[in-house]
Parts: sequence; C-alpha cells; structure tokens
Amino acid sequence: MHPIELALYRAISKHPVTPLVIAYSGGVDSQVLLHALAKLKHAKKIPNLITVCHVNHGLSENASRWQNFAEQACQKLHLPFVACQVNVQAQVQQSLEALAREARYQALQSLYNEQSLIITGHHRDDQAETFLLALKRGSGLKGLSAMATETKQGKDIFIRPLLNISRAEIIYYAKTQQLDWVEDESNSDTRFDRNFIRQKIMPLLSERWPSIVQTINRSSSHCLEGQLLLNELAEQDLAICQLSEQCLSVSELSKLSSARFNNLVRYFLSQYNYLMPSTEQLAQVYQQLFANQDKNPAVKVANNYLRRYKGALYLTANFVDISDWQRNIYCVDQYTTVMAEVIELPDGLGKLTFSKNQSVEASNSCQKIALPTKAQKVTLRFCHSNPTCLPDYRNHSRSLKKILQELNIPLWQRKRIPFLYYDEVLVAAIGHFVCQAFSPNESDPSITITWDH
Repeated sequence: MHPIELALYRAISKHPVTPLVIAYSGGVDSQVLLHALAKLKHAKKIPNLITVCHVNHGLSENASRWQNFAEQACQKLHLPFVACQVNVQAQVQQSLEALAREARYQALQSLYNEQSLIITGHHRDDQAETFLLALKRGSGLKGLSAMATETKQGKDIFIRPLLNISRAEIIYYAKTQQLDWVEDESNSDTRFDRNFIRQKIMPLLSERWPSIVQTINRSSSHCLEGQLLLNELAEQDLAICQLSEQCLSVSELSKLSSARFNNLVRYFLSQYNYLMPSTEQLAQVYQQLFANQDKNPAVKVANNYLRRYKGALYLTANFVDISDWQRNIYCVDQYTTVMAEVIELPDGLGKLTFSKNQSVEASNSCQKIALPTKAQKVTLRFCHSNPTCLPDYRNHSRSLKKILQELNIPLWQRKRIPFLYYDEVLVAAIGHFVCQAFSPNESDPSITITWDH
C-alpha cells in the first residue's frame, strides 16, 4: 500500500462507522486525497459512508468552473458529491483567509446532523507554513503546535492524515496516477500571508537549510507536547476553581501564579470554543481579581466578558444594552377571554408566554399574577426608577435595588430582568418575585407567565 493510502487507512480505521466528509477543492492536495480514498473505498478497505464536499466561496471568476470540475471528478469515481455555496464578506481586522476558512468549515460540518469525520489534505509543508504564521502572530505553545492530526470541533472530528507527507510526495503521486487538478490563481498572490511564506520565505529557508520543513514540524510537535502538559495542569486547576459551568472561585484563582492563572483562563475559554484573549487582557483580568470588594469589575476578553461579583469570576456574553426595550401586553383583562400571547425577548433571553387562568405551580420559570383592570395599561420593560416594593416573600417594603442585591443577583443580570407594570406600578420582576398587592389567591382569576429561556 502506498504511504499516502496507508496514512489515510490508519487514520480512518479508528472511526469505522462514522460518515466521512472529504473536503475537496479540486487542487492537487485534495485531488490526491480524493483518489487515494476512492481506491481504498473501492477496494473495501474502509467501510465508512463517504460524501465529497466542494465549498464554492465565489471569490474567483473561475469558481463555477472549479465546481464543475469537482463534480465531474466525483462522477468518474462514483462518489456522492455535494456543492456548498458560501458568501464571504470582508470584515475589519479579519483576514479574508480566516473568514473563508471559517465559512468552509461551517459548510463541511453542516452535511450531517450526527458526528462526521471531516478529512482534509493538509500536508507537512502546510504544517510548516502554519507554524510560521503563528510565529508571526506571536502565538504561544497552542498556536505553535500548528495543526493536529485529529481535532474535535463541535460534534465533528477533523482529521489531517497527511501531515507527515511532503508536498513533493503529493505532487509525485498525482503525476504517477496521471491526475488532473485545478490551480487557484490566488495561490500566487503574495498579499496573502500564507502565500507570501510559501512563495518567498520557504524557498529561501529551504535553500539554506534543506531539511527546514522537517525541523519546523519537529518543533511544532514539541510545542504540542508542551501544550498537552499545560492542558493537564489546567484540568487540575479547573477542578479546584470551578464553582459552576461558567463561574470560577476568586479565592482559588488568587492562589495561582499569573502564568498558571493565564493558562487556566485560556483553557476555560477553550472549553466553549471562544476566541482567546490577548496577554494584556489576561493581565487586566488577573489584576481585577484583587480590586476592592465593593467593586464589580468587568474585562472584555475577545468577544466575551469576565466579570467579578461576590467572590466569583463569571464568563458571560457581550450583552446588548436593552434598557430602552418595551412591549405592551394586550392578552388579558378580567372582562375578556383571549388566547395566550407570546413575547419574544431581546438579546437571546427567550420568550414569555402570557395566558389566563392556567393552573400551574409557581416557580422561577412560571408565575401567577393578578389580572389587571380593563383600564390599566400592561407593559413589559427592562428599566425601572427604583420604586419601593413589597415582594411576595417579604414582610416589609424596600427599594427595588436593595431587593435585587438581597437576592444576590449579579449586577449585569439585574439589567436583564423583565419587569411587568400595570400603568406605572411595578407588578413583578419576572423570574424572581411578584409584588404582594398583585399576588392572587387560589380562587382569583389570574395571568400565568411562563419564561422559556
């Protein structure tokens, strides 16, 4: 068996029942990948269900021609073919290469609802280029580890079996098998960083040090080994520091050195596939651990926030300001009978369902409230003027701000509580309490509010 076919066979045989998605552009790397896999499939060496996926980015005037070439190649090999059209739009501070790669991966992962193996033709020279790109960005061990042979991403597994095969070996295989392939004209455009490294830097390095690709790959392997050790340490630290799914103990975190803290936070964020913070952001988070107890500092890390509140460090989304949001509720009054009304809340907070006289047990997600009069205006808001109120569980009135503090609701979550008003009178903080004046008796007609979030 040819070394390329053997590498593919060994990687795929670890997952014999998982559907296989071939990332196929029509270039020489993916053409060799496709034909070697087709040989294994037709020889019944691999039992996996195979789908060939060509992602059309639409970035070249030749994109349609490449798609036609890819479809015809699959027809000749009697392999199922799927073309996915993606729309890649340039964004500020985002490289077109990275955006196209992300769109491509999303398309590949969309083919199966269950887990699939997504196989790419990345090889040893690609690995060296990836290492140098990471070095240019100032990456740590994780970035310098470059590409792993096998990576879990969401429900799927990405496999790159050819990382120990050189570009020269792939081209030789293609020629000896008399394969045709397409050439992407953008591969010669040195405005793209990878192309600049491939066209300008690697030839110079290889001329001076012929084995440079192998030695770079060896360094990348050493970095991967170091990163695996750091992950093991982070797992141990996380077991000690984690209070809940997205919450860490400040007292335990403060016992760590700054380097160990940084390692834990990076690992913690990686569990949710979030973008990694910069060194400066991590230093700021570490400093804010020791801020005065009356402070509630928040530091933006990539697209999320790390917020400290009462001895805990919370990982949250970058919430939208919804203080001006307001909706009128028309579903019920004591004189009419109408169907339930559903209100979609902003910024991913779910939906509230208002229904009349529904028999349910009160809970945080389901509350019963006295009906308004026909004259009263019923509104839902996220803002308040700090009224004095008497929740159903208290014996004395207190200002709303003090009550929310009593309930130990973090500051940012207080801004995301839907408040129900009859005219300008606060009736309930949805999900937390009903004011006593609007808490119905068992036999009284009422509104039932259900929060699905």
